[in-house]
Amino acid sequence: MSEDARALRKRIKTLIVFRVVFVTLFFGLSLFFKGFERFPLVQSTYYLIGSFYVATIIYALLLERIRNLVAFAYVQLIVDVISEIILIYLTGGLQSLFSFTLVLTIIASSIVLNKRAGFIIATLSSTLYGLLINLQLYGLLLAGNEGPMDKKEYLYKIFVHVIFFYLTAYLSGYLASRLEKAVQKLEEKDLNLRDLEFFNKEVIESMPSGLFTTDMSGKVLLFNPAAERIFGVRRDSIVGQRIDSVLPFFPFPFIEGRREEMITIDRAQKKIGLTISPMKGAEKTKGFIAVFQDLTKIKRLETEIKQKEKWAAIGELSSNIAHEIRNPLASLKGSIEMLKEDSIPRNYKERLMEIALGEMNRLNSIITDFLTYSRPSPVEYQNFDLHRLLDEISELLKNVEQNKKQVVIKKNYFNSLDLNADPQKMRQVFWNLGLNAIEAMPDGGELIISTKNEDGFTEVTFQDSGTGIEERNIEKIFYPFFTTKEHGTGLGLAIAYRIIEEHKGGMNVKSTPGIGTTFEIILPKANEKA
Repeated sequence: MSEDARALRKRIKTLIVFRVVFVTLFFGLSLFFKGFERFPLVQSTYYLIGSFYVATIIYALLLERIRNLVAFAYVQLIVDVISEIILIYLTGGLQSLFSFTLVLTIIASSIVLNKRAGFIIATLSSTLYGLLINLQLYGLLLAGNEGPMDKKEYLYKIFVHVIFFYLTAYLSGYLASRLEKAVQKLEEKDLNLRDLEFFNKEVIESMPSGLFTTDMSGKVLLFNPAAERIFGVRRDSIVGQRIDSVLPFFPFPFIEGRREEMITIDRAQKKIGLTISPMKGAEKTKGFIAVFQDLTKIKRLETEIKQKEKWAAIGELSSNIAHEIRNPLASLKGSIEMLKEDSIPRNYKERLMEIALGEMNRLNSIITDFLTYSRPSPVEYQNFDLHRLLDEISELLKNVEQNKKQVVIKKNYFNSLDLNADPQKMRQVFWNLGLNAIEAMPDGGELIISTKNEDGFTEVTFQDSGTGIEERNIEKIFYPFFTTKEHGTGLGLAIAYRIIEEHKGGMNVKSTPGIGTTFEIILPKANEKA
C-alpha cells in the first residue's frame, strides 16, 4: 500500500472515531438537559441516533477490506449529509438548531479528501437543505411548525445557509490544502533530517579519513572514529574542549588550506595530510572542518619505491654505459691485436690505426657527455642577445656534414631579444636540438626556428619536417643513453633537458611520424642563480 493510501485510511478512521464521539456527546447532552422532549418526533430521533452507531460499526468492519478508499469516504460523507438532513427535519426543520452539523461534514470532507470534495458536499448539503425547507414551506412535510412560514424568513435562511456552506467549503479546503503542503514540507524536512542523521552516523562514522569540526572559538563539535584511531584520543575526552588544549599540534586559530605535517603521538612520529576549511552557514562562517589522513605508511612506501626506482635507474644507466663503452673497446681490441701480429700490409695498418683513434675519440666523447650529464657545472647567468646566438647556431648547422645544403633553415624572429641565462649551456641545447632536427631529415626538409616573448617567459621553438618520433618513444627521448640512431650516444637530449631544468624552465615535444617534430623550450624571464 502506498503512503497516500495509508494516510487516507488513517483520516477515514479518524472520521469514524469523530462521528462516534460527536453522536455520543449529542445524545448524552440531549438526555442530560432533556432536549429531546422539545422535539416533535422524539422516537424517530432515537432511531436515527441508533442508526448512526450501526453505520459506524459497519464502516469500521469494512475499513480494512475496502480497496477504493476514496469512494468509501464519499459514501460515508453522503450518508452523513442525508442523516443530518433527517436530523434537521426531526428537530424542527427551519427552526432546527442542528443545521451546523452539515458544516461539520463539509469541513470533514475537505480534510479527509480534498477541496473538491468539500464543494461537492457543500452542494449536496445546499440542495438537500433547500429541498427540505421547500417541502416544509409548501406544507408537504410537517416538522412541528406552528402557523404559516414567512417567505422572507425562508429566503433569508436559505441564502445564509447556502453562502455559509460554500464559504465553509472554501475556507476548509484552503486550510486543508495549506495543511497538506505544510505536512509535506515537514515530511521533507524530516526526511532531510533522517538523511543527515544517516550521513552523520553511517558515512562520517565509517569514513577511513579522520574528520573533526569546531565552532568559531575552536571547541570541537564532531570527532569521528578514524580521528580517534589516528590521534589515539577518545571522542568523549575532546568533544566540547578547545582543540589545541587536547591536540597541541593543531594551534588555533587554524591555518586554512592543504598541508602535510609531522606530528608525534605516543613517542611515534606520524605524517599527516591535513585540509582545513571554513564551515559555512546560511549567512556566515559557523566554524571549521578538518579532514586528514595518516600518510605514514604511504610515505614509507613512496620512499621505498623511489629507492627501488633509483637503483633500477642506476642499473639501467650502468647497463647502457657498459653497452656504449663495450662497442668501441671491442673495435680497439681487435685493431690492436691485428697490429700486434705485424703481418698485415702497411696501408691496412694505417686504416686500423685510424679506427683505433676514432674509437678512442668516441670513448672520450661518451665519457665527457656522461660527466656533463651526471655532474653539471653551475649555471653562470648572463644577459645576452638570444637572437644573435640562434643566428650563430643556424650558420653552423648549415655547414655541418649531415646537412649537405639539403635542409632549409628559416628564422621566425626579428630584431633582438635579451635573455638572462648561461649562454654556453644554451648554445649546447640549441646545437643538440638543431643537429637532431637535421639528422631527422636525411633527404632534406625545413627547419623553422622561432621565438616568442611573453610577460613571464621566453619560448624558443625548433620545428622540423623530418621522420618524426614514434608515440611509444616520446616519453623515453630524454632518458640518458636512449637513442634510435645507429651511432648516437643518447645523451644529447638528456643533457639539453637537464640544462633547461637548471634554468627552472621546461621542455615539451610534439611529434607525428612522417610529418615532423616540434621542440618547445620555455624559460622564465626572472632567472636567479641556483
